Amino acid sequence: MYKNEFDNHFKNNKKYSAYMFYGQSNYLIEHYSLMVAKSHGSIDECEKLYFDDYNFKYAKDKLLQSSLFSSNNILVIKCDKKIPKKEVDELIQACNTNSDSTVIFSCMGDSDFKAMEKSFSDKTNSVCVRFFKPFDTEAVRLLENEAKSLNINYELSALNHLYFMHKNDLSLCVNDLNKLAIFDEKITSNIINTHCFGIGAVNFEDFLHDLIAGKDISNDLASLLEEGMNEIFLLNQITSFVQQLFMISAYARAIGQPNPKEILGFIPPKNIWEKKSKLAINIKPEVFQEIFNYLLQIELDFKTSKIDKQSLYLQASLRKFTVLFR
Repeated sequence: MYKNEFDNHFKNNKKYSAYMFYGQSNYLIEHYSLMVAKSHGSIDECEKLYFDDYNFKYAKDKLLQSSLFSSNNILVIKCDKKIPKKEVDELIQACNTNSDSTVIFSCMGDSDFKAMEKSFSDKTNSVCVRFFKPFDTEAVRLLENEAKSLNINYELSALNHLYFMHKNDLSLCVNDLNKLAIFDEKITSNIINTHCFGIGAVNFEDFLHDLIAGKDISNDLASLLEEGMNEIFLLNQITSFVQQLFMISAYARAIGQPNPKEILGFIPPKNIWEKKSKLAINIKPEVFQEIFNYLLQIELDFKTSKIDKQSLYLQASLRKFTVLFR
């Protein structure tokens, strides 16, 4: 099941005996695990087994026995590797045997959890929900909801700024929102710049701009990779940035003054938008096609060739990029 379908069931107060959440967004996995746990009872009625704390016998015994102190028996199991199917099946069965019990599998990371998905079905009153990385518009909307729940008075551009500062990491954004909740004044981009700190020493937005503008990015690129940024992730972010530039350029040539709301679906910070628009309009349409072909070739090389040192290959390819498209 996907997020939208599950949201409809949740709004209609549909409850299951067992849940499994996994996918590309750790924030959504944790958010939904907590949201569902609260829908089944109070936080005091919820026990959490995280990673190495998981013990199958203990979990099964807990789910089979009703609590002496509350009417609900909720168990959240956070794991970073798949749990054997037999154990998952028995834990789901335990919840069906004891109607007071609910188990929530919160599956984090990149492990292959798909095998666990087969244990969840309508027959056992259980559901598996797979999350994908939210689009920028959806991510900022989630931040808006979080800010409202914390009673934060904010400017929308400030939330966009926070999101880009943290390289689209919603968990880091929400952590900062909890810190910003103590302020009585309206949260602006300036307040975020003063009190929040993005990942790493390199401003990622500036790095992308400098790359496309043909400036020397060697030191910043090396710093990003040394900080642990994945080569494929970095390449995808560059391609996404170029796609945004192309949409701005095409809009300007076909319609006129670029409208960020219509092009991106949200309004980024003014300084970022103006800088990005100026860069986009200065790139000729035929050059965009050459850039896309070049980036796609790097991705193809990563996925089909035996490149021993992807980091060095990417650095060499992007240094060549700045020369080719200057």
